[in-house]
Amino acid sequence: MEKQVKLFLEFLQNDKKVSDNTLQSYRRDIVYFTKYVEEGNMNYAKLDEQDIKDYLQHLQEVGKKSSTVSRHLASIRSFYQFLVKNKKVKVDPTNNIQSPKVEKRTPSVLTAQEVELLLEQPKDIDLKGTRDKAMLEFAYATGMRVTEIISLNIEDVNLEEGYVVCKTGSKERNIPLGTMSLKALKEYAEEARPVLIRDESVSALFVNINGQRLTRQGFWKIVKFYKEQAHITKDITPHVLRHSFATHLLQNGADLKAIQTMLGHSDISSTQVYMQFQNDGLKSVYKNAHPRA
Repeated sequence: MEKQVKLFLEFLQNDKKVSDNTLQSYRRDIVYFTKYVEEGNMNYAKLDEQDIKDYLQHLQEVGKKSSTVSRHLASIRSFYQFLVKNKKVKVDPTNNIQSPKVEKRTPSVLTAQEVELLLEQPKDIDLKGTRDKAMLEFAYATGMRVTEIISLNIEDVNLEEGYVVCKTGSKERNIPLGTMSLKALKEYAEEARPVLIRDESVSALFVNINGQRLTRQGFWKIVKFYKEQAHITKDITPHVLRHSFATHLLQNGADLKAIQTMLGHSDISSTQVYMQFQNDGLKSVYKNAHPRA
């Protein structure tokens, strides 16, 4: 089984060209599954539908959330589809298994005033402050995922035309930059980044104080620091800035399809979750103006 897992992960990386984050997620899920199979003295090639259902039940019993169980099932299903395709097993035992229902949680969103308060915190009086201001403005202006932001290289940003090229796996999308974000980013790129990087070969857009590519954890710590500086009681993560970006665009009349494109959602239903945050004013206008409201 170990050999097939290795080949499967290589297939995801080289053929499917999934992101590193996605690859690590698959690896964790399949390694966990492998351990379960081996500890039960089972043969992965002879597992049936009931065996997979027992495994999913096991995940629930050890306290895994429905969303996590669904992800594990998706990983195992991809693994068995790979095995069937390569004639290592005859039947995919996950074929008729449905994912557990996942309750869609309401995204946490900041008000426009809270966003403004947060973005006011970094002061461009030193290198770190200039970088942090550019980074927070950029996160809110683009709605990009934290993994996408820290993966950006300096050449992915067009400061003249005012947009960023976001690449995720084999897909890419262009996202416009607002005036405030562009101003902060230009200042960072021209004045702070050249001093922070110690090695000209470093291509990362956002770097830490040692001149290396900023990590996911580093980004989270910066957001948390300024949240506390602003005395905002809500829990703020980089993903909350993404939710706020989408919600505020929608509330100000942006087209849902355009927001879907900027967020990089493959399915419009993922974007529709923000519809619940539309201004009550819009509903009121509709109710008063529509003849059949």
